[in-house]
Amino acid sequence: MSMKKERILLKRMKGKVHLVKKCKENQTEITEFILVGFSSTGKLQIVLFWVFLATYLVTIIGNLLIVITVLTDRSLRTPMYFFLGNLSFLEIWYATNLVPRLLFGMVTKDNVVSFAGCMMQFYLFGALAVAECLLLTVMSYDRYLAICKPLHYMTLMDGKVCTQLSAGSWASGFIGTSITVCLLSNLNFSGPNEIDHFFCDITSLIKVSCSDTYLVEIMVFSFSSAVSLIPFLLILTSYICILRAILRIPSDTGRQKAFSTCSSHLIIVSTFYGTLIAMYVVPSAAHPLVLNKVISLLYTVVTPMLNPIVYSLKNKEVHEALKKLLSAVLVATRRL
Repeated sequence: MSMKKERILLKRMKGKVHLVKKCKENQTEITEFILVGFSSTGKLQIVLFWVFLATYLVTIIGNLLIVITVLTDRSLRTPMYFFLGNLSFLEIWYATNLVPRLLFGMVTKDNVVSFAGCMMQFYLFGALAVAECLLLTVMSYDRYLAICKPLHYMTLMDGKVCTQLSAGSWASGFIGTSITVCLLSNLNFSGPNEIDHFFCDITSLIKVSCSDTYLVEIMVFSFSSAVSLIPFLLILTSYICILRAILRIPSDTGRQKAFSTCSSHLIIVSTFYGTLIAMYVVPSAAHPLVLNKVISLLYTVVTPMLNPIVYSLKNKEVHEALKKLLSAVLVATRRL
């Protein structure tokens, strides 16, 4: 074992000993938590507030435009854009679950959240994160069928199948996460109530629990691995098949057109899965708390904002549909 790993484990053991002492001193059950968030002061705090606010507004407006465009434009009534609409709708709630509370705490300095509120925030975060993992996998499967099996595409990916795959992704997220929340809510929280994070993250909650968290940590690791690594491997397999099919296309124009339908999805997948695996599959002791917050920002704030930007810039059909929608809105406002 390296000296670095020994120092990390020693620090973690000292932290546990300190936590046990705190739990023995305070036997009162915790009813609220304090989110430490970003403990910067002065000008940096103001800069962070405006950055997060701008990011949130871009996320909401951009994803809402994608949803409206997919619903109203007939040229986008295909499986690919049906799943994109689902993803954009998910991103709206994903960001809304976390960012407004963060902004509120930065303005009012009130970082107190009730126990029930904390569990609910984590439940929504976990359920939406799992649903996003599965939706991204479904989207890669859709691209695989469209490029590798074009003659059977509309038969294999009809309206009924699309609805089932979408509903299955959403249901799996909410049902699967409910098990984790039940385990977490049954832990004993009677020690320190400060969570060194900007939202109620499960790893931070486990650290302040007075119970033996070994079983919960094993469950979290197993569940996180199942809903991140397995879909990621399926996506990787899909894209290996897609790449082989694209390379067999004789014309450069054909190859470019086929790849352009996948490039937006690849960018979102790389950002989301890379940060998610780094956060929840790599042991939490391997990276410091500040890095945890930075990684969390990438998949909770940055990725939802990237979705509409990437798809509107990289996808010509979405770009044209958005232009038509915005033109129609401008014409309607002028008439008013």
